[in-house]
Amino acid sequence: MNKAEKTTYPHNCMRRKRMANLMRKAMLPLCIIIMTAVMSCARMGQPDGGWYDETPPSVIGASPADGATNVKAHKISILFDEFVKIDNATEKVVVSPPQAEMPEIKSAGKKIEVELKDSLRANTTYTIDFSDAISDNNEGNPLGNYAYTFSTGDRIDTLQISGHVLEAQNLEPIKGILVGLYSDKSDSAFISSPMIRIARTDSRGQFVIKGVAPGSYRIYALEDMDGDYKFSQKSEKIAFTTDTIVPSTMADTRQDTLWLDSLRIKSISRVGYTRFTPDNIILKAFTEPLTDRYLVKSERQEADRFTFFFSYGSDSLPQIKGLDFDSDNAFIIEHSEKRDTVTYWLKDTTLVNRDTLNVQLKYMATDTLGHLQLQTDTLQLLSKKTYEKRQKEKKKAYEEWKKRQERKKKREEPYDTIMPPEPLEYNMAVPQKLQPDKNIRIEFNTPIAAIDISKIHLYSKRDSLWYNAPFELLADRKDTLSTDDSTYNATPDLYLRKYVLMGEWRPDVEYSLELDSAAFTDIYGKTTKKLKQGFKVSALSEFSTLLLSINGMNGQPLVVQLLNPSDKPVKEVKTSSSTAEFFYITPGRYYVRMFIDSNNNGIWDTGDYASGRQAEEVFYYPEAIECREKWDISKTWTPRATVLTHQKPTQITKQKAEQAKQVKQRNIERARKLGIEYLPEMQQQMKKKLKRAEE
Repeated sequence: MNKAEKTTYPHNCMRRKRMANLMRKAMLPLCIIIMTAVMSCARMGQPDGGWYDETPPSVIGASPADGATNVKAHKISILFDEFVKIDNATEKVVVSPPQAEMPEIKSAGKKIEVELKDSLRANTTYTIDFSDAISDNNEGNPLGNYAYTFSTGDRIDTLQISGHVLEAQNLEPIKGILVGLYSDKSDSAFISSPMIRIARTDSRGQFVIKGVAPGSYRIYALEDMDGDYKFSQKSEKIAFTTDTIVPSTMADTRQDTLWLDSLRIKSISRVGYTRFTPDNIILKAFTEPLTDRYLVKSERQEADRFTFFFSYGSDSLPQIKGLDFDSDNAFIIEHSEKRDTVTYWLKDTTLVNRDTLNVQLKYMATDTLGHLQLQTDTLQLLSKKTYEKRQKEKKKAYEEWKKRQERKKKREEPYDTIMPPEPLEYNMAVPQKLQPDKNIRIEFNTPIAAIDISKIHLYSKRDSLWYNAPFELLADRKDTLSTDDSTYNATPDLYLRKYVLMGEWRPDVEYSLELDSAAFTDIYGKTTKKLKQGFKVSALSEFSTLLLSINGMNGQPLVVQLLNPSDKPVKEVKTSSSTAEFFYITPGRYYVRMFIDSNNNGIWDTGDYASGRQAEEVFYYPEAIECREKWDISKTWTPRATVLTHQKPTQITKQKAEQAKQVKQRNIERARKLGIEYLPEMQQQMKKKLKRAEE
C-alpha cells in the first residue's frame, strides 16, 4: 500500500461502515414484513410431513440364505430393506425342532439376529416361525406371518399341518399352548422324549406346524410347565388323539379379492394354490386330576372344630387319636363330597375350651412310587382365638347387654334380669318370589343334634284363608323328614348342617314359613328362635319354556345345561332320550351346553392319558336363545352337524381373537383432508406387496 492509499484508507472504511448501517436500517422494516407474512402463512396451514409409510418391511437377504441346506452355523442374520423391530419374541417366535436352551433373538437396525444355543441335529429342517412379531421401526407396518427355514441336511422339508386346540370342558380356544409331533407312535413317547416339531397356538387357538418331513406322526398339545417339551407333570394341560397324522399336499383354489380402496371391491377371482393337509385337526385339552395324596395343611380357625385339607380324596377317612385327651366318641365328622377336606367337630365343651390339642393322625398318602400307604403324623392343633380372648369377648358382650337393660330400667321400659342364651345361628334363603321348581335351603353354623318337626309350619293362602301346606325336610344325605314325624333325633352318623325344605309350590300362591322356638337344636344345646317368613310363588305367566329336540346322540346319557351370558349353568336336565325340557325360565338371553355323561355320574369328567381316556364330549348350541314371558320355544339341535370350532357362540367366548396387525391406511384420510384423490393404484400396490410378504 502506497502513501496516498494509506492516507485515504481510514476514511474509506468509515464511509463503508456508515453505508452498511444505513442499509441495515432500511432493510429492517422489509425483514419484519417478510417474517410477518411467513408467520401468517404458517398459522393458516402448516405443511405436514408428507405421505405416511404404509409399506411393510421386506426381506432382502439372509445369512445363511433362507432355504439353505447343509447349514452348520448357529448364528443367523436376516436383512431387511428398512429398520425393523421385533415384538415379544419369547412368546411369539417358535423354533422347531424345540430348543432345550432358549435361543437369543434380537433386532439390530435393519437386521434380526438369531443365535441357536443348542447343538444342531443332523439332516433336520429347522424352522424359525416369527408369526406377526416383525414390523418396521417407524410406522409399525407388520411384515405378516414370516418363517425362516434352513436344513442341516441336503433337503428342506416343506409339509405343514394345522388345526385348533380347545378346552375340553367348555370349547374355549386356548392361546399359547404347544402343539407337537412324534414320529414314534407309542404312547410312552409323549412321556419319555421331547416333541420333534412344534408350534404354538394363537389367540384363536389355531396352530400351524411347518417344516414337516413326509411320514406318519402322532400329535399332542401340551401346556409345558417345566420347558422339557414332554408330558412330565400331571398339572400340565394336555390333549391327545390316537389318530395317525399323515401330512400331504393337494391342489386347490381359493377366493382372491382385489380392492379399489378400503371400502370398494374391484374384482373377485378364483386362484389356485397348494393346500397342506390335514388342516382341520381339533385337539381338546384337559388337566388330569391330581391323584397324589398328601396332607396340605391342618387348621383350627374356631375352637369348636379343626380341619384337615388333603390334595386328593380317599375312600377311607383319617384315624384320629388324642395324645393328651380321650378321643373316643369325641368328634362329629363332616367331610366334603370328594373327601379331600375333613372337619372334626368337638362334642365336649371342655375340649372346646382347650387352646391346644395334640393328636396322632393316620391317613392314606402317596409314596414316591405313586402307591397309597398308611402315613402317621403327630400334630399340634392351636385355636386361632384363645380361651382367654373368647372369655373377654363374652364378658364385653354381657356388659353391653347389662347397660342396655339398665337404660331400659331407667326409662321404665320392660327389661331382662337374666341374659338370654345365645341362639343357634343359621342362614335361610327365602326370596320374596320363589320359582315353582326351587326350594328353601337352610344352613346352620354348627351340626344339628335334634329337629322338632312339630315346630315347623308351612301355610298357604287360599281365598284369604291360611291352610296347612305339606312339606318335606331333606338333609344333604337325602334323609327325608316328613310332617308325619313328631320329633327327629339325629343318629351320630347323620349329624348335618345343611337341609332343604321342599313343598308343593303352587304358582301365584302366597306362603308363610313359621318356626317355633327350639325347632332346631345343635350339639352344644343352642336352639333357634321363632321365625315367620312370608313369600310368594311366581305365576306361570312370568316364565318361558324351552323344548330341545336333540338328534344323533343314539340314546347316550346326556346332561344338558341352560347357561346365562356368563357361561354359567342356571338349569340342568339329565336325559337319555332325544328331548330336553326346561321349565320356569326367567325371561332373558340364554345359551345351551351339553356333555355326554359316559359314566352316568351327573358331572363332567376330565380325561386320563395313562388309560387312554378322553374327557367327556362337550357340545354347544351355536346360537343364543331368547326366552320371553308366556313363550314356549322349540328348537331342533344336531350337535355333531357343526364343527366344534364354530359351536360356542362368540358372545360367551372369553378368549377373544386378537385383531390381526394391519397397515394403518392413514394416507386415505390424509388425502381426504387435503382434498385430493389418493390413487387406488398406489394403495393396491401396497396391498399386493403386503400380500406377497404374508405369503
